[in-house]
Amino acid sequence: MTRAERTGGSVAVESLTALGARTVFGLPGQHALALFDALRHSALEYVGLRVENNAAFAADAHARVTGGVTPLLVSTGPGALLTLPALQEAAAASAPVLAVGSQIPSPGLGGARKGYLHELTDQQAVFHTVVKSVHTARSVSQIPPALAEAWAAALRPPYGPVWVEIPQDVLLAPATVPPVTDLSAVPDRPAPRGELVAEAARLLAEARSPAILAGGGVVRSGARDALLALAETLDAPVATTFGGKGAFPWEHPLSLQSWLEDRHLTDFLEDADVLLVAGSGLGELSSNYHTFRPRGRLVQIEADPGKLEANHPALGIHADARLALTALHEALDGTAPGARTTAPGAPSAPGAPAAGRRAAGEGARAAAAVLHRVRDRLAAQDLDREQRVLGAVREALPDDASSFWDMTILGYWAWSAFDPRNGALHSAQGAGGLGYAFPAALGAAAADRVRPVLAVSGDGGAMYSLAELATARQYDLPVTWLIVDDGGYGILRSYMTDAFGTATGTEPAPPDFAALAGSFGVPAVHTRPESLREDLAAALAAPGPSVVVLSAELRMFAPTHR
Repeated sequence: MTRAERTGGSVAVESLTALGARTVFGLPGQHALALFDALRHSALEYVGLRVENNAAFAADAHARVTGGVTPLLVSTGPGALLTLPALQEAAAASAPVLAVGSQIPSPGLGGARKGYLHELTDQQAVFHTVVKSVHTARSVSQIPPALAEAWAAALRPPYGPVWVEIPQDVLLAPATVPPVTDLSAVPDRPAPRGELVAEAARLLAEARSPAILAGGGVVRSGARDALLALAETLDAPVATTFGGKGAFPWEHPLSLQSWLEDRHLTDFLEDADVLLVAGSGLGELSSNYHTFRPRGRLVQIEADPGKLEANHPALGIHADARLALTALHEALDGTAPGARTTAPGAPSAPGAPAAGRRAAGEGARAAAAVLHRVRDRLAAQDLDREQRVLGAVREALPDDASSFWDMTILGYWAWSAFDPRNGALHSAQGAGGLGYAFPAALGAAAADRVRPVLAVSGDGGAMYSLAELATARQYDLPVTWLIVDDGGYGILRSYMTDAFGTATGTEPAPPDFAALAGSFGVPAVHTRPESLREDLAAALAAPGPSVVVLSAELRMFAPTHR
């Protein structure tokens, strides 16, 4: 067989191209060589990272910013296993990553333990607990349908990662099928049931103090306009979860922003007589660490049926957020705040005020009062430095630029306090793994090589991703990496000190990050809080990758859980 002959690897790459892939991420390995060789003969852009977990983070971010499926190509055993933390994050954040991994030759499958390099007893079983679905192609002809089925599964709401594995001998086998050109996979979005829409519309129209909590499902489904229209019709204040940042305009009069770790906001949401939760399962971070106790009626829109009423009783509507919010707005459209809905099956008397309903315009005043109490609480904690640092980042970052944040103190501040404006804020708050920000930013930059992208890490999280400075330089990706060096795992140091009186294992010795970046050919600068805005803005404006190192020990605002 010559290298010019088509193989199973060729069929896999042709299938991905036919399905709509344009860019793939990954790292080659012995069993996957035929897959990577096939890339040479394709139009696919390949971005190779230095660690499989980072390649999966990059694919995750690329999928988030493009809204489509992004393929990830890796090898068997250790290479496959190294993707698991990033695929867990993709699953938690509903990012449609199609991970394609090789397998040992077919005779070794089924637990025969033939002693192949990289052999696992059951590689599929490992992925079953992390991804949405697992698929296997045991012959060349099975590759296109397996990839199409996986592609559709990744895009079926709720979005999420999928795993496809192809044995080495199948990837190397001569292709006896013609080139793949006709392959598609477009799943339907779940639509809301009419009787549920009618009941939700009735509850919201009759509510005295409705409120809305918008999660990541609103962003992923493209439901921003539908949410805005519904909120304005209801005069209902809107809070966004950390994963739902950008779902509602930050400075809108009805905006409660994202202060979900503040008891003032939690209390306000609890007091709503009808709370509409759209695109969120009300998990730990969206419920102020499970302290949220709604006293009114809950209406929950969720594309993942397993999350409906998983944490609180609700009128559960299994549906795509955009379809459900649009249907709700249509049911309520033309009904002034305080009026009953005219949705089919609902009580009549349109225009009749609901008893005790607050006057029109009260929603904005209520939202402003909550934010005023939040700001007063922060002002009493001597956190000016932290707010100035976050403000400097916001001022330096172009309004339409995306940012990616690690699990670090400045990142936790950003969850609550950062306005993404016309860009987007992404973090690893779904699964909470370290090392997400920089490789994810590289994945986003590969989708748009003109607009700058910001990555923010602490020194601890940065250590997970240093190898990708080589990737940034190789592909000349416009990513600026802000590393906040506080000499250790700052948030863990704080948690341990509070809980045990002292911290252990939280002080890893950091390198000179600027010098290290320079060794990769990436320009870097040390900065101070006072000069952060200027230094960060200059780095973001420069072409290609850059690093800005801020040596500062920041504090979190005091928690306000019950």
